[in-house]
Amino acid sequence: MTGTAPWHKLSEAEAAVNRSVAASRVGRYFKLDARKSSFTKELRAGAATFLTMAYIISVNAAILTDSGGPCTVHDCTPVPGNSTVAPGPECMVGTSNPGYQQCLARTKSDLVVATAVAAMAASFAMGALANLPLALAPGMGANAYFAYNMVGFHGSGSIPYRTALAGVMLEGIVFFALSAVGLRSKLARLIPRNIRLASAVGIGLFLAFTGLQANQGLGLVGASPTTLVTLTACSETDPVTGACLGGTLHSPTFWLGAAGFLLTATCLARDVKGGMIYGIVFVTAVSWIRGTSVTVFPDTPAGNAGFSYFKKIVDFHTIESTAGQLSFGGFRHGNVWIAMLTLLYVDVLDTTSTMYSMAEYGGFTDGAGGFEGEYRAFLVDAGSTVLSAALGSTTVTTYIESTAGIREGGRTGLTAITVSACFLASLFFSPLLMSVPPWAVGPSLVLVGAMMMRVAKDIEWGDMKEAIPSFVTMALMPLTFSIANGIIAGLGVYVALHWYDWASHACGRVGKALDDRRNQVAAATAEVGPAQDV
Repeated sequence: MTGTAPWHKLSEAEAAVNRSVAASRVGRYFKLDARKSSFTKELRAGAATFLTMAYIISVNAAILTDSGGPCTVHDCTPVPGNSTVAPGPECMVGTSNPGYQQCLARTKSDLVVATAVAAMAASFAMGALANLPLALAPGMGANAYFAYNMVGFHGSGSIPYRTALAGVMLEGIVFFALSAVGLRSKLARLIPRNIRLASAVGIGLFLAFTGLQANQGLGLVGASPTTLVTLTACSETDPVTGACLGGTLHSPTFWLGAAGFLLTATCLARDVKGGMIYGIVFVTAVSWIRGTSVTVFPDTPAGNAGFSYFKKIVDFHTIESTAGQLSFGGFRHGNVWIAMLTLLYVDVLDTTSTMYSMAEYGGFTDGAGGFEGEYRAFLVDAGSTVLSAALGSTTVTTYIESTAGIREGGRTGLTAITVSACFLASLFFSPLLMSVPPWAVGPSLVLVGAMMMRVAKDIEWGDMKEAIPSFVTMALMPLTFSIANGIIAGLGVYVALHWYDWASHACGRVGKALDDRRNQVAAATAEVGPAQDV
């Protein structure tokens, strides 16, 4: 045989492209040769990272939409048959008011775009300015805290949506200032290590509990008048209260979601790249089939409208209602400041520790414990939170899924820029992203919670003064449905159990200082004494 095989030609062409880019100004700026990488390897790494974290577009939008966003009682349709009766707050509780549901649909469309834009801008800045293969996007945990604790489900919390967004922006500004003056890593070290670890575990349990409920998940657990929570997945529920009306474990959408859970779990167990998104895609694709018991497009006015938009497939949606919705007027209330400090706490621990972990995994750390591009990286992810809040979304963080790209050989900022380009492309597929049902998102929340359990093994369970505060932290987050409650309680118990040791240590140091002083005086007296005798 003569000639060259097609794959050999492709390999030669790829090598030529890599040599050309490495020798160019772009290659020198991103240090492709110095970091032993190549242009095409960086592209593959970026694609791998995007596949593993693309779920955040639909998941984040769905969670934040649960807060109700800017939708209020004024968006509700008047009572049928009596247009003179103004709708009350009850119209926002269930899923039956068409006007409120239309507002939620617009909000979700806005938040899909806000999530993608925030991730696109943050990842691009990380790659271009810090030259690190780290991808960023609105983070899990902070979004749940915002939706279910700060604003509350459909605005039932103590903080209005606009005030909560202002709190997120102010937290980002404070975070940026801490990063700029170099206090960020020092602040993270002030929190006891076991409380830091327990916070991650507690947030994981919180996310898993959210993913098991009906509002934003599988619908496996629900309210019970006797045991508070119970097994549901019912075939029929009350449209207003969500209470089970019969047929426990008969819900077809639950079983479809369970199949997606097993598919995703299998992919993760076998280390399949993009495993997190495959289950979402499978469940969503099945749910797009009309005329089935699991369809996301039922034969209702809302279902028909959703299907009409879905058929566009490609559509560029512009943010209409969530951008710029900031109000600093509510900051006179103490609960706003507590919420902001909680966000800051989670941001400092989560983002800082994740970034250090990724840098160590990729081999970027130096002997002093820092890493190349550290200062710029901190500024980028703090500044990205300010942008995210301005768009209507929540805290931006470095994603642990960046390990997928690093495993593929990504070593420079070109990996992050490739992720940014993928998020840009996703902006043109809003009809598809808007049609992801809750039972497709729920399994991913449960599995994210499962992955956050890994740090529990590092807690010092043998020392009760460390174990008890850690347990209180992680238990109260899901049981009180509040991340802030868990953190405050855990720190309070930690202080209560350690104050005697701290006091004893302080008294010991004071006693030692007094003993040293007495010895010095005695020594000085002994020296002066003979001279006076003479």
